[in-house]
Amino acid sequence: MTFDRKIRIAPSILSADFADFGREIRAVEDQGADWVHVDVMDGHFVPNLTFGPPAVKAFRKHVKTFMDVHLMIAPVDPYIEAYAEAGADLISAHVEAGPHIHRTLQAIRAQGVKSGVVLNPGTPVEAVEHVLDLCDLVLVMTVNPGFGGQKFIPSGVEKTRRLRAMIGDRPIHIQIDGGVTPETAPLVAAAGADVLVAGSAVFRGGSADDPAPYGANIRALRAAAEAVRGDMA
Repeated sequence: MTFDRKIRIAPSILSADFADFGREIRAVEDQGADWVHVDVMDGHFVPNLTFGPPAVKAFRKHVKTFMDVHLMIAPVDPYIEAYAEAGADLISAHVEAGPHIHRTLQAIRAQGVKSGVVLNPGTPVEAVEHVLDLCDLVLVMTVNPGFGGQKFIPSGVEKTRRLRAMIGDRPIHIQIDGGVTPETAPLVAAAGADVLVAGSAVFRGGSADDPAPYGANIRALRAAAEAVRGDMA
């Protein structure tokens, strides 16, 4: 996939209908989603349980775009191979989940998938400064991880701005996850983010049987973000 900084919308299927994942994934893609974001939680690193490798493998059959797997688990390293084999295009791991993030990112890349590193709201951008050359993406959490539907934490905007300056001209995406809406998307897009994860803001009001609201929601997020920075390459 050719790198560019155009705005990408990545619906989080944590907000989809759990009884109908296949149709939900196809619906959001048909309605304009660029990526599909899969939140993996272990009930230990974060207070929730979600998707193991067999579930992700089942999702993969329906994803035609790009499957972005966000591992909110600790430890991470023992599970990287399984999620890569399940079909992840990109695997992201938290700085806070273990003592050796450099080794973790090496392990992700060794599986032949793209690598991402994640920063919780209380973690400074300096925590990833020395691993950026092992990253294809940096994810800035703008809520505390573990649940959907939380309120956006404003300090993530300045963190994004500082991260963008730190990245410079390296081909690294900046992803935002947490409280992304048409009101908050312009704030992080102006600061340098280009991949926006949205759960309830995409899935609100629609269904696999009535997917048109998904398309309207995706277009609203994209338009709000692009309005402040253009559709940058």
